[in-house]
Amino acid sequence: MAPTVGLLTGGGDCPGLNAVIRAVVRRADALGYQTMGILEGWRGLLENKLEPLTLERVSGILYRGGTILRTSRTNPFKRPNGLEALKEGLKANGLDTLIAVGGDDTMSVADALFQQGVRVVGVPKTIDNDLSGTDYCFGFDTAVNIATEAIDRLHTTAEAHNRVMIVEVMGRDTGWIAVASGLAGGADLILIPEKPVDFDQVCEVIRKRHERGKYFSIIVAAEGVKIHAAGQVETQVRQSQMVDEFGHVQLGGVGNILARELEARLKLETRVVVLGHIQRGGSPTAFDRILATRYGVAAMNLVHKGEFGKMVALQGSQITAVPLSEAARGPRPVDPELYETASVFFG
Repeated sequence: MAPTVGLLTGGGDCPGLNAVIRAVVRRADALGYQTMGILEGWRGLLENKLEPLTLERVSGILYRGGTILRTSRTNPFKRPNGLEALKEGLKANGLDTLIAVGGDDTMSVADALFQQGVRVVGVPKTIDNDLSGTDYCFGFDTAVNIATEAIDRLHTTAEAHNRVMIVEVMGRDTGWIAVASGLAGGADLILIPEKPVDFDQVCEVIRKRHERGKYFSIIVAAEGVKIHAAGQVETQVRQSQMVDEFGHVQLGGVGNILARELEARLKLETRVVVLGHIQRGGSPTAFDRILATRYGVAAMNLVHKGEFGKMVALQGSQITAVPLSEAARGPRPVDPELYETASVFFG
């Protein structure tokens, strides 16, 4: 009987997940493996929600957004004997190996399973592009393209009305989307979590633009930006006090706070556009389809070679592999050189 590989997608959805699923199943079939899809992330193993992934099942999903396996932010560490339950779920369904697709939370669970003897391989996925161990995660390029198009469109209305337009994009702990889309879209200021915001400095940038005859401005702000005021670094702006099972708060609203400050200080008409989940939706770009496909094939190759406890990664232009523990060590901040390049165009 052919060995069976379990495959799950955990955490937030992003464009390219289906490309990974398709690639794993196609490569597994070529190598003589069967693939079993685990539905809704780690919840699927805890609640025995699985379905076979055949060639027919994954046909035509390359260009689709989301994930046919669905996903959740279920944290097995929050369940009684959660890791043991996961191991029992794998054994009960005859799964010899597990491929987990997700971000640092998913990789932390995968690494814990590996430490307990489970044969597991990881695939990096986070739309924020801040996962340690890899230069790029699929989904990021799509999000940047969506945000850049929005910035392009906002330029015309901002200029027509002499407005300040604040574009709030995703970015919990890092500002990769903000920097990339802001640089591509010609933003006049980019605010990121790595650099707490000082209202005085923001106002000075906008004021200088007006002094040289530029009566509109585009500001791109990551949702996780921290506000610096009265000598204190405050916490990130939250939509609510609720947290998910991995302890993440729901961020959002920093754009509105910035808008109120700018209008009060500069007497300029200011509008806020929150892109939110629009960045996650729709078909992946060609870059993300190719990267996700390469990751899926590489993950299955690691399984076949018996190289477990690793996550596939992109370093430079090459697909490689890093320990799962490296991927789970925390977010990767924005490259200072990239932000320095973007800052040349501020104001």
